[in-house]
Amino acid sequence: MYAIVEIAGQQFKVSKDLKVYVHRLATEEGSKVTFDKVLLVDDNGTITLGAPAVEGASVEAKVLQHLKGDKVIVFKKKRRKGFKKKNGHRQSLTQIVIEGITLGAVKKAAKKEAAPVADEAEAPKKAPKAKKEETTEE
Repeated sequence: MYAIVEIAGQQFKVSKDLKVYVHRLATEEGSKVTFDKVLLVDDNGTITLGAPAVEGASVEAKVLQHLKGDKVIVFKKKRRKGFKKKNGHRQSLTQIVIEGITLGAVKKAAKKEAAPVADEAEAPKKAPKAKKEETTEE
């Protein structure tokens, strides 16, 4: 069983007991977090796709630690101009472990009522505007 969930603006494919590095979350280490924006759930071959999210589905996770990622060097240079600029960046990350995926009350695709469609079909249609005949003088 796996799910595709949106965490801190990014989408991750998660399953139970998976450790994931996400952008820094505003929670304390050791606390539990629930993510409700589940986009897709695969339960042993049965795929449930949300529009945009699966209703009632959630992913529970536990925050393990807050840390910083590897340093990324940003180097800019313009040749023959003597311009060089070196900058570094370390992303703040949070390591979480997925504790479980809850489907909740997953509803099968409900059929839309036929009444609104029938009303549109039975409603009288507006007649198209009659075009004025153009007369040509010769």
